[in-house]
Amino acid sequence: MGTDSARALLQRAATLTLQTGNLLNWGCLRKKCPATPSEEVRDCIQKTLTEWSSKIGQDLNQEILEVLECTVAQAIEKINPEERDELKVSAKLFIVGSNSSSIRDAVDLACSALGVAQLDSVIIAPPPIEDGTSLSLEYLQPYWQELENLVQNKKIVAIGTSDLDKTLLEQLYLWAQVKPNSNQVNLASCCVMPPDLTAFAKQFDIQLLTHNDPKELLCEASFQEVLQESIQNTKAHEWIPLWLLRYSVIVKSRGIIKSKGYIIQAKRNAS
Repeated sequence: MGTDSARALLQRAATLTLQTGNLLNWGCLRKKCPATPSEEVRDCIQKTLTEWSSKIGQDLNQEILEVLECTVAQAIEKINPEERDELKVSAKLFIVGSNSSSIRDAVDLACSALGVAQLDSVIIAPPPIEDGTSLSLEYLQPYWQELENLVQNKKIVAIGTSDLDKTLLEQLYLWAQVKPNSNQVNLASCCVMPPDLTAFAKQFDIQLLTHNDPKELLCEASFQEVLQESIQNTKAHEWIPLWLLRYSVIVKSRGIIKSKGYIIQAKRNAS
């Protein structure tokens, strides 16, 4: 009967925030190694929704929850303040709907989930652009300004980019008040780092990193599909994902991952 309660809550909420907690605590995910980052995200959303819905009580008192928080309590793991200096907390943020104001919400929720005052680094994936148009500095600027504000407010220490070529990275670097300290390069698109990008990054002390994330880690259709599979007969088509944040907590001295998880926020468009 938990699914019925979950469906009722979803029909009344305006915003859904889903937190997986520390995936390293999930025995079920350890047994299966997802083939792609997209598969991992889908698995995490499905298992979190299924576990969450199974634990919801029936006595809802017709309570209207504007923001519905979907979490698996036993997987949530906050950082011990005494260990904070020994850990590096980094995140990559994927904007699904093109709205730069989502960045502050994502960072605030990540800090709250982990019990920290600030994130050590945040990399932003290029937000979605319309077909036939190319990524430009003008398009990136409002997103970068949001990140800069968070650096100035001491919510983030360092900020980086993903999939920018040398020309666009240089344009951003020259324009930005807070300079990018890293740029991720997708090795699926190039087996060797472009020499012009490497030279520019070396000159301005920008760290070049590699990744294997697809351009769209979580699309609207995929989110709705997994929501429908997890909580059947819900109006999944009304839910639009806004952003997806993947975080990792690394022990600095040993370079091992202590914690990893996802936070996703979606809104209900009932019109």
